[in-house]
Amino acid sequence: MEQLPSKDAILKWIHDNPGLVAKRDIAKAFGIKGAGRIELKRLLKEMEAEGTLAKKRRSYRDAESLPPVSILTMLAPDDQGDMFARAMEWKGEGAEPRILFIPRKGDPAMAEGDRILARLTEVDTGAWQYEARLIRRIGSNPLKVLGVFRANAEGGRILPIDKGADKEWRVAKDNTLDARDGELVEGEAIGRRNMGLPQARITARLGDPTGPRAVSLIAIHQHGIPDRFPDAVIAEADSMKPAGIKGREDLRDLPLVTIDPVDARDRDDAVYVEPDSEPGNPGGFVIWVAIADVAHYVRPGSALDREARKRGNSTYFPDRVVPMLPDVLSGDLCSLHEHVDRACLAVRMRIDAQGHKLSHRFLRGLMRSAASLNYEQVQSAMDGRADDVTGPLLDPILKPLYAAYAALKHARAIRQPLELDLPERRIELSEEGKVLSVAFKERFDAHRLIEEFMVLANVAAAEELIAKKTPLLFRVHEEPSMDKIDALREVAESSGFTLAKGQVLKTAHLNRLLEQAQGTEFDELLNISALRSMTQAYYHPENFGHFGLALRNYAHFTSPIRRYSDLIVHRALIAAHGWGKDGLTAAEIETLEETAKQISDTERRSMAAERDTTDRYLAAYLADRVGSEFAGRISGVQRFGVFVKLDETGADGLIPIRELGREFFHYDAETQTLMGADTGMTVGIGQRVTVRLAEAIPVTGGLMLELLSIEGAALPQGSWRRGRYQPRKPGQRAARDAKVKRKVLRKRK
Repeated sequence: MEQLPSKDAILKWIHDNPGLVAKRDIAKAFGIKGAGRIELKRLLKEMEAEGTLAKKRRSYRDAESLPPVSILTMLAPDDQGDMFARAMEWKGEGAEPRILFIPRKGDPAMAEGDRILARLTEVDTGAWQYEARLIRRIGSNPLKVLGVFRANAEGGRILPIDKGADKEWRVAKDNTLDARDGELVEGEAIGRRNMGLPQARITARLGDPTGPRAVSLIAIHQHGIPDRFPDAVIAEADSMKPAGIKGREDLRDLPLVTIDPVDARDRDDAVYVEPDSEPGNPGGFVIWVAIADVAHYVRPGSALDREARKRGNSTYFPDRVVPMLPDVLSGDLCSLHEHVDRACLAVRMRIDAQGHKLSHRFLRGLMRSAASLNYEQVQSAMDGRADDVTGPLLDPILKPLYAAYAALKHARAIRQPLELDLPERRIELSEEGKVLSVAFKERFDAHRLIEEFMVLANVAAAEELIAKKTPLLFRVHEEPSMDKIDALREVAESSGFTLAKGQVLKTAHLNRLLEQAQGTEFDELLNISALRSMTQAYYHPENFGHFGLALRNYAHFTSPIRRYSDLIVHRALIAAHGWGKDGLTAAEIETLEETAKQISDTERRSMAAERDTTDRYLAAYLADRVGSEFAGRISGVQRFGVFVKLDETGADGLIPIRELGREFFHYDAETQTLMGADTGMTVGIGQRVTVRLAEAIPVTGGLMLELLSIEGAALPQGSWRRGRYQPRKPGQRAARDAKVKRKVLRKRK
C-alpha cells in the first residue's frame, strides 16, 4: 500500500494548488491508488473533524485560508474611500482576513451590503491578506431575521419577534455561533426553501431579550440602524477644535437663548426677539434664529460626512439616542451650550404686527447663548412662577418672544395649516429600564413658540436659496389622494360630521372638520384619521410645496445636528454667499436626488423603530395587567379583526375576528365595517368598546384583546358554533352584502 502523505504535506499542497481540491486531485498528486484511496478518505475526514480542513461538497480546502473563488459581502468604504469585503465562507479560528476589493474599468458601482462572487488573490501587504476582483454580482442582502434562539439537538430554531410573524427558522448546529437557549439573535436566510422550515445562520448574538433596556436594542437591530461609529469617524471627530471668529460676524453680545425639553441631549437652535426700530413697521419685531454651524465640522466627502449621510438622522428612544454625529460634536462642539462661544448660521427676520415676514438676512456668525432653558421652565415664568434663572430674563427676553409669537399666531390663523391635536406619549423608565408610567406629554405655548420660529426660519432658508438659484433639498408634503380623503369622509360621516365634497381640498376644510369634533368623544379618532389620510412628507431637490403647513416654499434648516437634510441646506447657504470652502459641492449637487431618497428612507426607518419601541414598552407595561378591563375606541377595521386604541395609555390592541362573536362577519372595505350574519351587529370605526386584555407580548409589542361590550351594550349571541359554520351560497352572500350596505348607509343619513 502506498505511503500516505503527512497532514502538513496535504495542507501545503492544497494551499499551493487551490484550484485542485477534490479528493481525486489529492490522490493523483501523491500517487495514491486502489485501497490507498480509502485510507486517504479516512485521513481527510480526520483533518476535517480536527478543523484543519473545510469541506464543501466534494472538495477540500485549508480551513485557515479562503478558496480562490468566494462569495463576499461588501463593507462600507473606509476613510480613504477604499472598499473592503467580508468572506461569507470563513471557517478559520484565527482573525478573519481582510479583503480589499479592486474594481476594474466597467465594473458596476458597489455599495455596502452587496453580495458578489469574486476571484481572490492572496497577498502579503500587512494591511490586508487578499485582493478581490469581481466575477459577478449575485444579488442584494439576504433576508434578515431577528428573534429568540431555542436550542435543540440538531442546532436550534429562531422564533421571530416581529408582530404577525408566524414561521420559525431552522438553524443547523454549525450555524448557531454558539448562541445560548433564550438568547436574542440576528440571523440571515441561507439555502433554498424546499420542504419544511426555512434555514438561517446566526450572524450576531444580542443577549437577553428580557434584560434591561433591551427593547430599543431590538428595534435598532431589527431596522438596521447603525449604532456604532467606525474608528475613522471617531478619530476625525476627536480631532476637531472649536471654531473661531475669523470669517464670521460677532453675535456674542446678542442675548440668544435655547429652549428645549428638560432631558435634551443636544441644543441646535437659539432665539432672540427685539422690537423693530425701523420706521414704517409699528408693532413689528425682529426675530433672530441661530442654528449650530455643523457644516464647519462635517466637510463634504469626509468620514464624518459619509457616516452622517448613511444614518440620515438621529433616532430617539425612551432610554437612548442613536445620534447622527458622534457625541463630541452633537453633545459638545456643535451644541449651543450657555456661556460658551459656538459657531452658527443665523437669520435675522423682520415681521409686522400681524406676523407677516417683511424681510430676512442670513449670516455666518459666532454666538454665546445667554441661557439654556426648558419648555416647562419658560412657561412657568410666563405664568408668574419665575425661578432664579428665568426671573432676570422675563422682561428683556421672554416677554418679547411671546409677543412675537402672538403676531405669528395671527398670521398662522390666516394661513390655516393643518391643526392636528395628537397627544404625544411619554414613557418614563427606571434606571434598570423598567416602565414606571405612561402619560401624555403636556404641550405649552413655549413649545408652539419655538415651532413657529423654526417654521419661519425654514421658509426664509428656502426663499433665500430659490432667490440665489442655488440647488437645495426641499421638505415636500403633497396633498392627500382622493381615495384617502373619501376614507376620511366615511369616518367623519359615521361619527356624525361632514367633510364637504366637490371642491379643491385645502387644510382649512380639514380644520373645520376637526373643529366640529373638538371636545366630543370623536375628537382623537378624527385627528388620527386625518393624520392617516395624509401623504408622507419626504425630501426632494424639486419644490412641490408643503400641503400640511400650507406653505409654497419650505426647507429644513434648523436641526443640522440631527438631520442630514439641514446640513445640505446649510452647505447650500454657505456656497450661495461665498462664506467658505465647506459649502455644497458640484458632486453633491449631482447626487441630490439620490441623497434625498436616502435620507427620506432613513427617516421612515427611524419612525418605524421608534414606533415599535413604544409598542414594546407599552406591552411590557401592561403585561402585569392581563385579565384587566379597559375602555377604548375602535380605530381600525380589517377582515381579520378590529383594532382598538385604549384610553388609558393610547396603546393599540387587536381583537381577532374569532373573538367578536359566535357568528360569521361580513367585511365591507368601503364602509370599513364588519356586520354579523345572524345578529346584524355592526362594528365600525369610532365606536366605544370595553375590552379585556387577553395577552401582552413585550418582545413583539403585540396586545390581544377580547371584546366585552360595544357602545355600552353586551354582545348579542349569534347562532354559529365553532366547527359548525357552513358558508352561504354566492347568491345568498351577495344579497346579504347588499342588505348590510343599505343598512349602514341608512344609519349614516
